[in-house]
Amino acid sequence: MDILLEKNAGTEAVIKVSLKESDYQSKLKEKLKSYSKQAQIKGFRPGKVPMGLIEKMYGKSIKVEQINEILVESLKEYIKKNDIKIIGDPLPNNDKMIDIDWDTQKDFDFEYSVGLVDDFKYDLKVKVTKYEIEVNEKDLKKVIGELQERYGKMTNPAVSGETDSVFGTLAQESSLFSKDCLVDIKAVNKKSQKKFIGISKDDIVKVDIQKLFEALNDLEVATDLSTTEAEKLTGEFTFTVKNINHVEPAEMNQEFFDRIFGEGKVKTEEEFIAEYKKIFQENHAADSEYLLTHELQKALLNEVEINIPEAFYKRWIQATNPELNDDSIETNFSQYLRELKWTLLKNRIASDNDIKIEYADVVAQTIRMFARQFGIAEVTEEMSKNLEAVAANYLQQKDGQNYMNVYNQVHTERVMDIVKQNANLKIKKVTREEFNKVAEA
Repeated sequence: MDILLEKNAGTEAVIKVSLKESDYQSKLKEKLKSYSKQAQIKGFRPGKVPMGLIEKMYGKSIKVEQINEILVESLKEYIKKNDIKIIGDPLPNNDKMIDIDWDTQKDFDFEYSVGLVDDFKYDLKVKVTKYEIEVNEKDLKKVIGELQERYGKMTNPAVSGETDSVFGTLAQESSLFSKDCLVDIKAVNKKSQKKFIGISKDDIVKVDIQKLFEALNDLEVATDLSTTEAEKLTGEFTFTVKNINHVEPAEMNQEFFDRIFGEGKVKTEEEFIAEYKKIFQENHAADSEYLLTHELQKALLNEVEINIPEAFYKRWIQATNPELNDDSIETNFSQYLRELKWTLLKNRIASDNDIKIEYADVVAQTIRMFARQFGIAEVTEEMSKNLEAVAANYLQQKDGQNYMNVYNQVHTERVMDIVKQNANLKIKKVTREEFNKVAEA
């Protein structure tokens, strides 16, 4: 077997494979012999089917299958041995394969297109601002207040107040629209709020639907409609009250403390606020780190130059995603290109820093993921054993895709740790509101 790499202009190349009969004949005979032992054909006892009959019936398909297996393994070995950096997988030249006569031909020539990745340089000393959110006592008080409401007691007063929500039917006679929905009075714009305060069951309120809420998203939530459907609602509507809901916030007592932190973990309001402040700070820190990761990735990609064979990459995307049409690929190609460049850069950083991910690392990450989902602040040894079994089961599901997803998370985190250690970070203290504006931008 002869394998040759021929570079074209730029970063595209062709791998040519010449396959002689001697390269596959022995394995083909083994496969045919195996088929003859397993084949069940009428008129012959199992394992006694003549080799000639097997070859006549299945020889061509077995030959194609065997040659394809040899090609795949040989290409992998050649690319690995010669340390050829490629994008995706080699794409076969289907035009040349059409001319193959599988019945009579003994020697074969194959061609594969490959996209090469040129060597590239990168600099981890990028300048990025890290926005650290300061714990604001006002925000902390607001969050704890929301927590008290969430665990509060629901009542149904006769008359609505400014912190209540009203359930009823939103309707428009001209369009025949009618839908039950829940209106949170706090979400209604200031001008319209007075219409909803002090109303009772069966009262009817007239509203301009697009001016009812502070944000369109609140209309979507109230009506359970999509953005497109909500945008189509225009003009005057009536809202007929069916029920009024009032939440009496949970008191700062032991029952409330236990529901949030577990039995006996905190015993006073001061301890509760101190513990929740830690959680608040941790959430702020997590948000800050998430934005920092995004900004570092953006800065690195802006600095690095990676020459990508775009024409090949488009063909590879199409070949591996047949459900995508040319228009869809073209529309989203800049995003595909960015993701590919980040993957190449990330893998290069990992290789240069000898980052290796073990199975135990993936299991540990999965345990942490489930601990967060279950609201477990501290994983005990006994919990760890139970969660380890849950994690192992999870990682085996979806044909290993779950494992690869978590593996990639750990891999990315390790790479970003290296990036953060080397980056030139400027720390800027901001309020939550200021942080949200930066994140949205």
